[in-house]
Parts: sequence; structure tokens; C-alpha cells
Amino acid sequence: MRQDFGYTPLNLNSNFMLPTLPTALILDDDPSHLKIYSWIVERAGFKAVPVQVRSSSLEIPVGAGIDVVIMDYRYSSSLTAGDILDRVKLAYPNAPVIVLSELFDMPLDMESKATAFVRKGDPQRLVDKLGEMRASGQIASHA
Repeated sequence: MRQDFGYTPLNLNSNFMLPTLPTALILDDDPSHLKIYSWIVERAGFKAVPVQVRSSSLEIPVGAGIDVVIMDYRYSSSLTAGDILDRVKLAYPNAPVIVLSELFDMPLDMESKATAFVRKGDPQRLVDKLGEMRASGQIASHA
């Protein structure tokens, strides 16, 4: 005996698609920082793509549909933040960039290249900044 509960069952064979999460490329030379920032951006509703900056190399994922870049400013690498950002911008020229640093303000050499600045150690500010950028249309997920 079948009861009618007043709803229509979901047809999984239809063209139903889950919303696509925006994707954040996270760059740091410290694996523990990559893990922490990945957790933060995932809880903010983003897919995290962590990339470790090595002493003299960087492997930027191509074709990953990156919607925002979150990068450390100081590296224990022969590459500078400016060098790294130049390489990232070749792959993802339209992705806004959030610089993370212990400094109190955006580093001067990043002012013309980056979109926003967040102090390290303030995860709520990073979540808020991602939300502001998403609400303003600066971050839109790739379908």
C-alpha cells in the first residue's frame, strides 16, 4: 500500500545538476599552511586546489578553472611572490588574487598585481573577503 506524502520524487535520470563550487588556487611553501587554508576556503564554500611552492619551482595546474588565487607573500624559495604571481597570471589572467602576509598592509610590489590583502592569522577575515568578492561578482564559479 503506497502512501501519498504530497511530494514528487526526485528523478535522478533528469538533467539535474548540482551547483558548481568556485575554485581557489592556494599557493604557499609550507604544507601545513596549505592544509589550513584549504580547510578555511572549503568551509567558505570553495573547492581548494593547494599548490606547494618549491625552492626553485612551481607547478601551476592548467585547465583547473581557477576562480580566485590565494597566495602567501613570503617564500623560502628563489622565486618571489611577484615571480609566482606573474606565472599564475599567464595561466589564469582573470582570476582575482588575495595576498596573505604577516605585514600590516598590502606589500608595495603587489599593489598593482593583486586584488586584495588579508593578514595571516585572521581566517575569519579571509572568509569575509571571499564572501565580499563573491557577492560583488569578482569571483564567479566556472561551470
